[in-house]
Amino acid sequence: SSSPSPGDDSDLSMRTLSTPSPALICPPNLPGFQNGRGSSTSSSSITGETVAMVHSPPPTRLTHPLIRLASRPQKEQASIERLPDQCMVQIFSFLPTNQLCRCARVCRRWYNLAWDPRLWRTIRLTGETIHVDRALKVLTRRLCQDTPNVCLMLETVTVSGCRRLTDRGLYTIAQCCPELRRLEVSGCYNISNEAVFDVVSLCPNLEHLDVSGCSKVTCISLTREASIKLSPLHGKQISIRYLDMTDCFVLEDEGLHTIAAHCTQLTHLYLRRCVRLTDEGLRYLMIYCTSIKELSVSDCRFVSDFGLREIAKLEARLRYLSIAHCGRVTDVGIRYVAKYCSKLRYLNARGCEGITDHGVEYLAKNCTKLKSLDIGKCPLVSDTGLECLALNCFNLKRLSLKSCESITGQGLQIVAANCFDLQMLNVQDCEVSVEALRFVKRHCKRCVIEHTNPAFF
Repeated sequence: SSSPSPGDDSDLSMRTLSTPSPALICPPNLPGFQNGRGSSTSSSSITGETVAMVHSPPPTRLTHPLIRLASRPQKEQASIERLPDQCMVQIFSFLPTNQLCRCARVCRRWYNLAWDPRLWRTIRLTGETIHVDRALKVLTRRLCQDTPNVCLMLETVTVSGCRRLTDRGLYTIAQCCPELRRLEVSGCYNISNEAVFDVVSLCPNLEHLDVSGCSKVTCISLTREASIKLSPLHGKQISIRYLDMTDCFVLEDEGLHTIAAHCTQLTHLYLRRCVRLTDEGLRYLMIYCTSIKELSVSDCRFVSDFGLREIAKLEARLRYLSIAHCGRVTDVGIRYVAKYCSKLRYLNARGCEGITDHGVEYLAKNCTKLKSLDIGKCPLVSDTGLECLALNCFNLKRLSLKSCESITGQGLQIVAANCFDLQMLNVQDCEVSVEALRFVKRHCKRCVIEHTNPAFF
């Protein structure tokens, strides 16, 4: 396929960066940069390495001009210097960060090209032992050279799993990245509410925030200073649309109330295993956040049918709902959701043992555009419920019936005979015959069947 034009920033903006070693980020005026590596005549080995990183090893009869550079005599490899800057930047956009930093040490021209802002729309740091606070400081300082104190091009920072990240690192991001749109700090359990408040207050364009596994985070709000500067309706100033607070164990209803009041533009909210939340928290959420399309409250054991009644107020806007292992949910709650959320596409109700065939029937007749359903570990769902599902939800693509004790091969055959687009079927730990599984495979050609029957392969 043809490569993008040099002026196209779309590919460049999708770069993901691993941890750059500060030792590799050498300004041109440092002694290490003048030790002979800076000259074009001594860069042949690095140039060869760069070509190998950009292109795969050449097969026979391959005639791409850049590939041929690697096989030419060493004295001719410097011809890559004849490429215009735009082509060089395009090549650099395919390199991982460590290689990009090495390229910056080849010569003065490559140094300038490797730090082209278009190559640094995204910073991605990984590793539990990395000094991530220091790495962020080094990177932002270099990226701020052309625009003092701010990184205008930087839009995404991902430091998930960097357990040594502290409030100091987040404060660096907040101070230097006013155009930040996406921040992922999942698993960074040392950060606090105050650091998150700084980012939210100083990065007004932030739309995507992932703080999953950050056990100290109990709220999302503006700093007090930012709140004073704004009107009483300052909550509308926070533009977050995607918020993942999975495994934020200490989040309570009052914290969710504050989040809802400040983040009124939320469309995607994930609260998996926020075990202290109750139906009251969901009531607060529905008062302020009326545009939610995707919501997960799986493993929130205090959520019941009353909570689903609140969720049903989202009506046709709701497309994705996960209530897995919410043991207090029954057919009553499912009826609320099915009645008002007619455009629901995805429902995960695994482990909701109070759901029966009646709930599945009501769901199937009202949410006919359902594409994915997980009712595994619902022992009261039988072939009767599957029949209603098959006769109403023809667009079903994914169905999980894992550990449904009352399901038999007859129910599966009815599903297969009506849902031709089925792509995934999970019947692990179900008592179904090999003949039934073969029937499914015959009628649903693209279906991947997950099963525990050793006789079927």
